[in-house]
Formats: sequence, structure tokens, C-alpha cells
Amino acid sequence: MKKPLLILLVIAVVGLIAYTQRAEIAMRLMSAGAKSAMTENVMDRLEDGLHVTLCGAGGPLPDPKRSGPCIAVVAGKQLFIVDAGTNGLRNLLRMRFPVGEIEAVLLTHFHSDHLDGLGEMATIRWVNAANTKPLPVIGPQGVQKVVNGFNTAYQQDSMGRHDHHGDTVAPLSGFGMIARPFPVPKMGELETIYEQGDVKIQALLVDHGPVKPAVGYLFNYKDRSVLISGDTSKSANIEQFAQGVDLLLHEALAPNLVGLMNEAATETGATEIAKITLDIQNYHASPVDAAETARDAGVGHLVFYHIVPPLILPGMDEAFLEGVDEVYPNYTLSIDGTSFSLPAGSTDIIEVGNAL
Repeated sequence: MKKPLLILLVIAVVGLIAYTQRAEIAMRLMSAGAKSAMTENVMDRLEDGLHVTLCGAGGPLPDPKRSGPCIAVVAGKQLFIVDAGTNGLRNLLRMRFPVGEIEAVLLTHFHSDHLDGLGEMATIRWVNAANTKPLPVIGPQGVQKVVNGFNTAYQQDSMGRHDHHGDTVAPLSGFGMIARPFPVPKMGELETIYEQGDVKIQALLVDHGPVKPAVGYLFNYKDRSVLISGDTSKSANIEQFAQGVDLLLHEALAPNLVGLMNEAATETGATEIAKITLDIQNYHASPVDAAETARDAGVGHLVFYHIVPPLILPGMDEAFLEGVDEVYPNYTLSIDGTSFSLPAGSTDIIEVGNAL
């Protein structure tokens, strides 16, 4: 009996010492963690290829596991971001992405949940690397208005940062964003919007009517490929250009779950919510729709993102995926931090797991 009591006493003493010294311990841990955070770059660990990470796997409603739509694509040594939803930039920082090295942000369309984090993303990219050139924002015609609006809103902020930190941190030449518009591609056609070395990015028309323009993006790097749908209903155009791609990231809305929300809103007299939950069902793809597209296009793997509605209760994942397994079994229901690697010169599709 004496030995167990002695062990308990030692544990209690150690615990008491740790408690009384908790501030000092926290300071030491913070010092070590800060050094790691300032030097670690997740891209240094990536082998040559295409790599995809969900910095935001959700839609416009709050979901504890899914922030606003945001996808990081690493092609070789270049970092691109598709859409800039709420909390996406902060997730990138948590995952140790070098946000000062963002090559460009690509917008799929101009719904607020896809761009409401754009100002923060441009600002932190600017000051984290003392960038001397603005952040390129690539999008279909109309992106100029978005960029001009953010630049105007953040103008006052930029002056204060420059006055405080000077060119060492905030050179005014690097403030804000610059719009890179492209013509909306026609059905059955691709519009090349970026091509440098082994990296090629093309835009394709998707169906998010009445919201226009709306596009998806096809990334090619060497022999690997990724297609990102953006918001869309089921689209023959996506099926056409997803033929044989390694990874298809496709948005999805579950009509069975949104239908329950609509019924509840109708019964309780919440007419605005009833109208919204009815309307949104006609310009999004269902999980089964996305699975059929993946199957018919012969893609390597399907990733569901822009998940609607939020999946916050036990069993909701299964309800969301109802019918998917019978159509196309090679899929992942993403959360923030879900990551894939597609090494060049290989057919491997490696689900890295949660990077957060």
C-alpha cells in the first residue's frame, strides 16, 4: 500500500508545482511554439505534384467543422486559393501555409460566402511577406467591382499600417488586390486563365442560375489534375471536363435535410427562411447528383465540399450521404483541413487526413 500512496503523493506534488508555475510554463511553451510557427512552412514537406487542402469545407451557415468555402491548391511550388470564405485565411495560418506566397485567389462567383474573407486574406498576405505587389484576384467579368470595393473599404487601414510599420512591413505598392478578369467561357469550352511552366488553370461554365457568372476551375500540373466545381446544380459541362481527372471537388446540398428545415420554417411561420430553404434547392447539386457526375466522368476520387446544411447532429453525415454509396463509393465528405496529395509521375491519390 505504501508504494501506491507514494506515487500518488509525487503526482500531487508535481501537479501542485506545475499549477503554481503555470504562467512561466506557458511562457516557455509559447516561446518554443512561436519559433516553430514563424519558421514552419507546410509546403516544404510536399513532394512534387498537385496538393489540395480544404481551408473551408462549408457553406454560408455556421458549422463547427466547416468554415466558408476556401480551397488551397499547391501546384509544384505555387500556392493558389479558390474562393475566400469566412475563416479560410485563419485556417491557412493554423496549417502553416505561407500566406505571403499566395500566387492568386480565384473566385468561382460573387456570392458573399465565397468572398467575405477576401479583405483579410489580401491584408495578411501583404504584411506577412512585405509584398510589393497587390494580390491578384482572378475571376469572371465583374470581379473588378468586387476588388474595387474591398480596396476602398481597406484604404484607411492600409494608411495606418504603413504609417506605423513603414515599407519594412507594409509597402504601399503591395496594398490590396488587383483584378484579373476573364471572359465567361461558353458551354463546352474552357478558358485558360493561368499558364506558367507545368501549371495550367482553366475556367469552365457551371449552372448556378440565376446567379451569373459562375465558373469552376480545372487545374493541371504535369500529369495530375483537379476540378473544382464552385456552386452549381448538376452540370453536363462539369461531367465533360471532369473526364478522367484525379480529383473532383464538388459542392453538395442535401435536399432531404434542407427539406426538413423548410417544413419546420413553414410550420412555425418563418416565411423568409421557408422561402430561402425552398429556393436554394434548385441551384445546387445533391450528393447523389455529384456522385453520378463522378461516376459518369470516371474520376479518381470525389470530395464533397460546400456542405449544406451544416452537419451538427449525430447521424446527419449518414443522412447527407443517403444513396451515394450505391452510385459512387470513392468519396470523402470533407471538413476543414481535409487534404489530398497527387504526386507527379504517379496515379496515387493520397488522402493525407486532417491538416488542422
